[in-house]
Amino acid sequence: MTVLARPERADDTGAGSLSAKGGRWIDHWEPDDERFWARTGRRVAARNLVWSILTEHLGFCVWLLWSIAVLHLESVGMRLSVGQVLWLTTLPNLVGAAMRIPYTFGPARFGGRNWTIVSALLLLVPCGLFVYAVGDPDIPYWALLLIAATTGLGGGNFASSMANITHFYPTGKQGLPLGLNAAGGNLGTSVTQLAMPPLITAFGLAAVGWVWMPLILVAAAGAYLFMNNLRKVASPYTLREMAAISREPQTLIMSVLYIGTFGSFIGYSFSFGVLIKTQFPHIESAHYIWLGAFAGSLARPLGGWLADRFGGARVTAVDFLLMALGIGAVALAVRAGSWPVFLAAFLFVFVTTGIGNGSTYKMIPAIFKVTVMEGVDPADGPAAERALALARRKAAAVIGVTSAVGAFGGVLIQQAFRISLEQTGGVGPALVGLTVCYVLCMVLTWAAYLRKVRIGERRMSLAQAGV
Repeated sequence: MTVLARPERADDTGAGSLSAKGGRWIDHWEPDDERFWARTGRRVAARNLVWSILTEHLGFCVWLLWSIAVLHLESVGMRLSVGQVLWLTTLPNLVGAAMRIPYTFGPARFGGRNWTIVSALLLLVPCGLFVYAVGDPDIPYWALLLIAATTGLGGGNFASSMANITHFYPTGKQGLPLGLNAAGGNLGTSVTQLAMPPLITAFGLAAVGWVWMPLILVAAAGAYLFMNNLRKVASPYTLREMAAISREPQTLIMSVLYIGTFGSFIGYSFSFGVLIKTQFPHIESAHYIWLGAFAGSLARPLGGWLADRFGGARVTAVDFLLMALGIGAVALAVRAGSWPVFLAAFLFVFVTTGIGNGSTYKMIPAIFKVTVMEGVDPADGPAAERALALARRKAAAVIGVTSAVGAFGGVLIQQAFRISLEQTGGVGPALVGLTVCYVLCMVLTWAAYLRKVRIGERRMSLAQAGV
């Protein structure tokens, strides 16, 4: 794996050239040109994807740090109420969701490689503060809250990573790489849940902060040596542009759908252990809590691949139906008191959240390619090139917006279970409400993307146009 140190020239096929300044900035990047992609683009994109995945993975590991650590605070002399513990796990989720908006600006303003280095190094802050916090049992609670909030930086990594990788791949082949990129990050959730308990037992709570630091330095060094910035997308978004994009109907629709998919994934990841403990107290939740996030993470590339093959809108609509059926099965298992059925049904739901995450992210670039290219003559080279560049830029911004809204959706899932447990003593009402929400998301997907509308001179669905 080498850094591009000088320009690569076009071959006699006319595939185009890839010009890199010092191996850092790429001036020419045309992934939708099949000859360019086959000759140079695929290799460079894959190299950037590898280091993007590692950095995003560590971001999720740090983001989930306190969700497990709170269970072991008594071992270092900290005794907190249930309410205080819940705030230590909820605040990182809220901050992580909020950070996804400014992180979306990073690759466009500073370059994807440069921002990956910065976002990786910033993860040292919550790790170092965690080590300091657990070493002082008399630390004020407000200070604990602030330290826990800094882990939200890890949640922001997702938006910048996904927005950056979008530009490296052809529009028609983005489902699988975006799915792999997101899955690598999502796996950080299950890695944290699986690795931290035995690590704490063996080396103490502070080891949870120390263990990530050398890996973070490796990720930053890898991004420095092997990633690239794309010159064509290194123009910053303005707040006015982001506000305008956020108000577009397609952004609003995709944000709702992503609440249904990623909001469910992260919300269930945070809540799975609590649900096991409250509904099946005889089961040791630590043995199973990591399985859900693991299954959902592995399913995300499958969702991207299915979307590339059958269309993102079609896959998403079917997936929401499966999510509704899965949560219905969970509700039946809770009512019957059947642990095996509960576990199998919930793991099925996690798989469907992963598939939906992959298929919805495939939809976003395709939606804006179809809508922006409407009325543009593909034979008009300069006009078509400008339209494609605009579509990619808008898609990258929308990915950031939807990722933030989706993460906030995880908080809604947590609160739904909390209210249901407090008001009724069970999770049945929350599960019924979630089933209804998934059915509504399926209907919304059909109405927006599978129903025939007028596109140009033809009546067709956006799915038929490539979404």
